[in-house]
Amino acid sequence: MSDILRAPNPELFKAVPPSSRAALPRLWNGVWKHGLLAAATLAATAAITLGLPDVVPWGSAGLFAILTGTAALVFLALAFSVHRLGRVGRTLLHYGPWFAAIGVWLALWELSTAKTGWLPKPFFSPPHGLLNVYVSESQRLLICIAYSLRLWSAGFLSGIAVGYVLGIALGWSKRFSYWGMPVLKLIGPVPATAWIPCTFYFFPNTFDASVFIVALASGIPVAILTASGVAAVNRSFYDVSRIFGASNWYLIRNIAVPASLPHVFVGLFMGLYYSFAVLVVAEMLGAKYGLGWYIQFQTAYSGYANVYATLLIMSLICAGIVKLLFVLRDRLLTWQKGFI
Repeated sequence: MSDILRAPNPELFKAVPPSSRAALPRLWNGVWKHGLLAAATLAATAAITLGLPDVVPWGSAGLFAILTGTAALVFLALAFSVHRLGRVGRTLLHYGPWFAAIGVWLALWELSTAKTGWLPKPFFSPPHGLLNVYVSESQRLLICIAYSLRLWSAGFLSGIAVGYVLGIALGWSKRFSYWGMPVLKLIGPVPATAWIPCTFYFFPNTFDASVFIVALASGIPVAILTASGVAAVNRSFYDVSRIFGASNWYLIRNIAVPASLPHVFVGLFMGLYYSFAVLVVAEMLGAKYGLGWYIQFQTAYSGYANVYATLLIMSLICAGIVKLLFVLRDRLLTWQKGFI
């Protein structure tokens, strides 16, 4: 018996087909490793949330464990099927390391806040503390989101519209640029929030004053970069068009504006970030609702979990708008593909 265990019988291996011996490595090579890691880390987060007691009660711990556990099961299923999902699967594969990192981050976040108290309340909140804010304050947050989007859209759209027209005029007309560009360079470096005292005098209500501040923050970078784009257009394009009888309006509409669009989109991205930066301050001018107002209200009562939850909402909204701008840019600037 000991001789049999020490020296395996070669005939046993001959009985196993080579295709069966290679099936297991092929199966493992087809598994999405980052998906398995994401499933493991999210399952660990769910186990930590339910298995360890909270130092201070936060609420919604069970719901958070259900969500993370469900996400772990989804990633476990995707680990064996992601290659069959086409374009969606390729996107998941690209962000695979991020999914795994998010699971690790949530687990460490839970341990350092709710479970050990190393980052204490009220200054820090665990993930299920933020979730509890969304559950308990959902109605008020939805109203604040609607108010903030109304204010931001009015200010941002009016600011980029005025800034775009002003930028075309500055880039096209040397005389207008001679007088306008020094004024724009003088106003541009000044933070938009520094003009708050003037807004109270020139605007009849706080909403209009807030719209002006957001518009100023978003319109100045659009104006400067649009002017730079129009001024940078090759003059030979204009000369050739004038030979064929093109008018100034034709040159602006069909040459200057399309050629300046790359600069315009850079200004739009900058204006977007600046406008969100001043949105919080703009809603402190007397607004009754809005994400900025909500942050100020909760900060006064040390509701920092609510503050963090609101900041996360603002980040997601801004990221979504940035994504839409990227899609719009790619559609309008398809002629750049292959050149840049």
